[in-house]
Amino acid sequence: MTIKPSTALRNEYLQISSLARETGEPIFITNKGQADGVYMSIEAYEEREKMLAHRASILAAEAERLAGAPTHSVDEVRAKLKEKYSHA
Repeated sequence: MTIKPSTALRNEYLQISSLARETGEPIFITNKGQADGVYMSIEAYEEREKMLAHRASILAAEAERLAGAPTHSVDEVRAKLKEKYSHA
């Protein structure tokens, strides 16, 4: 975990930006010794957002299953796929 004061963000932006891209990790910014914000590369941010969206879809599917939505066994899915792609 990297922690930098807010003055470093202002005075050393290029180094902080490079560090964020190289490590792929967020850099925590402090103001007067207190946590204030987080800086991360756009690539790390987009990957994080993609992962969070994936987790949300898994949780939604699990909630549907627990609420009684119909489910399919692996054998049923394989049979449906085989039937669907048998003419390809």
